[in-house]
Amino acid sequence: QRIRLATQIGSALMGVLYVCDEPSIGLHAVDNQRLIRTLTRLRDLGNTVLVVEHDEAMMRAADHLIDLGPGAGEHGGHVVATGTPKQVMRNRESLTGQYLAGKHTIPMPESRREGSGEALVVRGAAEHNLKRIDVAFPLGRFICVTGVSGSGKSTLVNEILAKRLAHDLQRARERAGAHDDLEGLEHVDKVVVIDQSPIGRTPRSNPATYTGLFTIVRELFATMPEARARGYKPGRFSFNVKGGRCEACKGDGYNQIEMQFLPDVTVPCEVCRGARYNREALEIQFRGKTIAEVLDMTVTEALEFFDAFPRAKRKLETLHDVGLGYIRLGQPATTLSGGEAQRVKLATELSRRATGRTVYILDEPTTGLAFADIESLLGVLQRLVSQGNTVIVIEHQLDVIKNADWIVDLGPHGGERGGLVIAEGTPEHVATIDASATGRFLRDVVSTGSPPTNGAAPTGNGAKRTSRRRRAKRAAKA
Repeated sequence: QRIRLATQIGSALMGVLYVCDEPSIGLHAVDNQRLIRTLTRLRDLGNTVLVVEHDEAMMRAADHLIDLGPGAGEHGGHVVATGTPKQVMRNRESLTGQYLAGKHTIPMPESRREGSGEALVVRGAAEHNLKRIDVAFPLGRFICVTGVSGSGKSTLVNEILAKRLAHDLQRARERAGAHDDLEGLEHVDKVVVIDQSPIGRTPRSNPATYTGLFTIVRELFATMPEARARGYKPGRFSFNVKGGRCEACKGDGYNQIEMQFLPDVTVPCEVCRGARYNREALEIQFRGKTIAEVLDMTVTEALEFFDAFPRAKRKLETLHDVGLGYIRLGQPATTLSGGEAQRVKLATELSRRATGRTVYILDEPTTGLAFADIESLLGVLQRLVSQGNTVIVIEHQLDVIKNADWIVDLGPHGGERGGLVIAEGTPEHVATIDASATGRFLRDVVSTGSPPTNGAAPTGNGAKRTSRRRRAKRAAKA
């Protein structure tokens, strides 16, 4: 998308409408400023630039904002506010405007965790553009890996750390990227990588099936007196196997009509009318609802419906906690965005019993999230760390970075000019490092005074660099 933008500037066209869908994804604040200047140049050439975006800097730079809401899913679809950024900020009905105006803020933690005192230390990371660096990830903390685009964040975390942990702890076949060693494995018993890939490739997959809630629901339907009298087992209430599903559509709820040289057309099943089940299965009701009606509930509605059933309630609460109260239990996986799919995976992990020795890895979890959603997500991630686990996120969003217990900042630039550790430490400490692009932007959002804790820095390159600077300052004073 950004390559296409660059070619458009060179073409110097006028009178064109450019539509961009979240062009700031994956961009550091430094790179985002360049993108904003690029879009501004396109506008100044006599074009109109329409951007779907959640980035605060992009919103503030816009000439005109259109804020949709007020909620998500069926609670949205209305124009809440429209006008210049200042006009939207004055609109009390606009949640986006309230965040932009500073009336609603994502708070910083009162203190930074000191962690368990142990660390995972990657030695000699040299994959792609990494310059044989040593990087420490202190356990029991919320860690943000930051840096300009192309500085080596994904290579370090996804290609080396995640794959090495999966290989050693879970016998995964994929081999990690080039590095000398990984120290501290004995302090971890599990790694969970939560990405934005779909939770399923077909419409048969949905939030209920992925989280395991559907199994619980089918078991509850099978306990109904009418179901017992007919000898129905939980499998009878699955739309994936013969028995209770509609055989006309094989449980899909729709039929595809081939149009030869045109794209296939999808139409609701004429027999079940999209319910997926046959008449016999739909005759069984649980608390006045059929299985099809339960699958059509939103998470919020289902949470109230299953309030007296702890197993179902636990899974629904985690979906609600990650900000997915608006999605439907049976919503096809193919209709979920990458951010929604990632949060479904996160909710699934939350509903499992925590070991307190798990490393969770997320790559840009705030992609596609508004301010309120980011606040909900942060609450969930902090809860995981409070249980003794370690959360490592690759992130550019400053509200997430300022909430981290520890930052690993890579740079100084992208590509071959990157691959070095520029800074390590708490957000307060990183904000004092002049060489850190992340630190310069953090100064506006965190205090650069004494950090909330005095935990010793783990043994990574950033810690060594800081030590050398301190020694140099002491020598200069002497």
